[in-house]
Amino acid sequence: MKLVIVNSSKEIHGWWHPLKPYGRRECTAERFLLNPYIGCQHACPFCYTRTFPGYFEEWRDRETLFVFENFPQSVAKQLDKLNIAACGYLSPVTDPFQPLEDKFHLSEQLVRIFTERNIPIEVITKGRIPQGVLKLISQQKHSFVQVSILTWDENLRKILVPGGADTETLLDNLRRAKEAGIYAVARLDPIFPYLTDNLLDLRRLVRVVKEAGAKHIIGSVVDIPVKTRKEVFALLARIDRKLIPAYRELFQEKIGYSLHARVDYRRHIFGELRKICEEEGVTFALCMEFALTGREYEGRPIVEGLNKYFATSKNCEGMDVPIYVRRGDKFEPLPCDGACLYCANPVCGIEELATGGAWHLSDYLKWSKRLVSLQLWKEGD
Repeated sequence: MKLVIVNSSKEIHGWWHPLKPYGRRECTAERFLLNPYIGCQHACPFCYTRTFPGYFEEWRDRETLFVFENFPQSVAKQLDKLNIAACGYLSPVTDPFQPLEDKFHLSEQLVRIFTERNIPIEVITKGRIPQGVLKLISQQKHSFVQVSILTWDENLRKILVPGGADTETLLDNLRRAKEAGIYAVARLDPIFPYLTDNLLDLRRLVRVVKEAGAKHIIGSVVDIPVKTRKEVFALLARIDRKLIPAYRELFQEKIGYSLHARVDYRRHIFGELRKICEEEGVTFALCMEFALTGREYEGRPIVEGLNKYFATSKNCEGMDVPIYVRRGDKFEPLPCDGACLYCANPVCGIEELATGGAWHLSDYLKWSKRLVSLQLWKEGD
């Protein structure tokens, strides 16, 4: 793989979702999305970011990895201009703890930047979380970890996530998080039809991740980006060529730029997984699962989120993480549950957050000024 160091002026920002106004994002809480790397050494063949433009094209076509070496320092300067902050999300499109992190430590720097300011941050990974990162996260009460575990079968895991950690290492992430008093989420996603959807295996996995320390489960069924359909089918052929006709028959619903499994199949899997989680004593939610409604807006199909039918937690990630406001050089939580999409009377005074927009730094700067006028922001004593 080729490595490129980039000095970038990119800004922190909120969620981006291409389905609006044809559908609303499923992520209930606001987040600062943080991506210190583009391109991932875990090399999951099914990764949806392989369809993204710009740097992602270079990664997909030429195996180029981009390291935004100055990003942590840039983020620190941006945070220091704000009086309001959401939880950091590290990272939504590239694994923060791929092998690159051992050399550059950008993810650990970002965790430190957030926790030093008492702003919550979450990390999501298919790799090993460094102990130093867990120590930092444990110092901020609304920070947490998410660990993705796809299968018990190590041979299959090596095909699906060739550069990721083995299952025992992933379970150890959960154990070490539990020991450190950190809220932990196990992501059993994506689920691959006819490969990892056996209900007995899913129940066993739920039991083991709960024992290791997970308090919340997130599930989804894999979707197939139209742009990389050939690559996904090639992946299936490596496992079992009989999967190809089965997937062609199952993946009949085109939503946005991806093919999704028929909604009846997905509803069955999610209903069973919710039941398993309830019986095992953990909460459950979906990640970005949509269904066609049969209605259209300006000629495009309207979709609905499925989370409302299956989730047993208010926030998708299980843990309620409030919006934070500045007090001196630190931030403090507001008395809210962080479920911005459900909020009718925001204590932060920012009604826009309930609309689920794709927010930019300029929006947070504007809201920071508004907080001063509302006297929610205070100088330190």
